[in-house]
Parts: sequence; structure tokens; C-alpha cells
Amino acid sequence: MRIGITIGDINGIGPEVIIKALSVPNIMKMCTPVVYGSTKILSYHKNIVKDSSIHFQGIQHIKQVQGGRINVINCWEDNVNITLGKATAEGGKYAHIALDRAMKDLKEGLIDAVVTAPVNKHAMKLSNFPYPGHTEYFTAQDGDKTSLMMLCSDALRVALVTNHIPVSKVAGSINKELIMKKIQILHKTLVEDFDIDRPVISVLGLNPHAGDEGMLGDEEEKYIRPAIIESKKNGMIVTGPHPADGFFGSAQWKKADAILAMYHDQGLIPFKALTFGTGINFTAGLSFVRTSPDHGTAYDITGQNIADESSLLQAIYAAIDISRNRKEYHEDRANALVRKEKQAAGLDD
Repeated sequence: MRIGITIGDINGIGPEVIIKALSVPNIMKMCTPVVYGSTKILSYHKNIVKDSSIHFQGIQHIKQVQGGRINVINCWEDNVNITLGKATAEGGKYAHIALDRAMKDLKEGLIDAVVTAPVNKHAMKLSNFPYPGHTEYFTAQDGDKTSLMMLCSDALRVALVTNHIPVSKVAGSINKELIMKKIQILHKTLVEDFDIDRPVISVLGLNPHAGDEGMLGDEEEKYIRPAIIESKKNGMIVTGPHPADGFFGSAQWKKADAILAMYHDQGLIPFKALTFGTGINFTAGLSFVRTSPDHGTAYDITGQNIADESSLLQAIYAAIDISRNRKEYHEDRANALVRKEKQAAGLDD
């Protein structure tokens, strides 16, 4: 598979962890990596990762990609000022250029999936990037579909009803229809992308104690519980609404294939506390596969050669696995349809 990797913020740890991840033995036997960025930027960061012996093949177009090599598509020819550990408009600008170039190849089917190294939201804003984050960017590029932000590890999967919005706006943003749509996307991705036949989905409440029967808020009774009941009627296995603190504190999360949280920190704080460094971010519900590490630009450690590549490496592995699972699922469905049509026509063996 051709796995695209966007360089992310050139002033953050993205280039460093890309270099370290692609230095792992046998990675080239699993995929053909295509880095969207600049050989000059990667060479600068390679001097920081002193023990790396990998070599890049600089190319101008995806059609020049070679298997068994680390291909770097030079998305710009400019001489760029690198300001390690700082959020700059320049850092945001070139991260955006790399994203757009990878998105073009993804839409044309020239790469099988994309893995995004981290960007800094302030730097992206300084460069007039019109989206709150990667998730919203890819959703818009896929025709403004309803997508699902999902954090995954081997042991835990957490998805979100709302993404990058202020906490003060969460309650006014959720409704029965939105929650049902998110449950539907989550169920579909667990079946098709994670190869789980009958997934169990646990839904968290919004308020403390999941509203305590209306004493601490009515969103559970107005929106969340009706969405769960309707989803069950549609044949899905859905439980809740669960009080978030007790759900994670009592290890109930281990019984679910995935958890749907109402807002960003409700889901990501327990996820990162339990899995940090081994988890990945996956944007479910899109027509293409996009993953990323579960960390940010980590400006505080940029340039020190201490960044851990584990999460980016897991994001690459996940992109490969999800792409393969999705392809096999649709091939199996197509083959089953052909067999059914032959049987109806009396042509089966």
C-alpha cells in the first residue's frame, strides 16, 4: 500500500517522529511511504535525529514513487525559516500546503490512506487555515459529510459527538438526530474498518451522574436515551447513557467495543490517561482513510531528539489495517451479491 504522510508543523516534533518511525526495520515491507513536505526540512530534522541512517528519495509527483524507498514529494521549493518550538504563520502555511497536496492524491486514488503528523492550531490560524483542525478539514474535503473523530488503541476506542468546540456550546450542539448519526457511523466503522461483526457501543451521558434522572440536566432524557433506544430498534447493540466517571473508574469500558462521548475532553482525558503513546486518531465516516498520532506538536521538546515515534508508527499500522479491512469487507459484500444473483438465476455451482 501507498501510505501518504503529511509533514505537519515544521517547527514541531512531526518531522522528527516521521524520521524515527520510518527508521523502524521492515516498515518498507509493510507499505510504500510517501511523505508530503520537503527533503530540505526532513534533512534539517535528520541532523537532530543523529542516529538515523535512512535515506529519502526526493520526487515531484506521485507517479515517480518507487517501492522499497522513502519517497518525499517536494511540495514547495521555497527556502523556509525553521523556528523550532514556535507557532508561526510560516509553519502553518507549509503544513497546509502539504495537506492540500496529499488530499489531491488521495481524491484521485493515488495513495491508499493518509497519516497526518501534528499541526498547531494557533499556527494554522495565523496562516488563515479556515478549519479548527484536521478532522474538520478532511470532512469538508470529502463533501462536508458527517464524520466521527475516533481515538483508538488495542484496548480502547473512544468516539466523539462534538469535536473542537468550546464546552459552553456542547449542550446546545447535541440533539437526538446528531447522536443517532454518530452511533450509526461508529457502528459502520467498527464492522467495516475494524472487522467486528456485532459491536457493542456504550454511550456516555453529558451531565454528572448522567443527569441523575433529570436532577442535574435533562439532555440524557431529551436526546441521548431516545437516540440509544432508536439505535437499538435499528439492530445495533448500544448501552447507556453511562455516567462518565463511574464508567471508566469501574472498568466498564473494557466490556465495550467502542465508547461514544459527548464532547472532546470527556472522551480524550480517560483515553490518553489509559493509552497515551499507543493510541491513534482516526476520522471515521469518510470515503478515505485518515489517521494520525494522538499527540500534538510538543513544542517544549522540539529539537531535543527525545520525541517518541510510537504513536505515529501505530497510526501508520492502523492506516494499513483499516484500508485492508475496508477493502476486504467490500470485496466480500460484492462477491456475496454475485453469488446471490447467480443463485436467483439458477446458475450457482
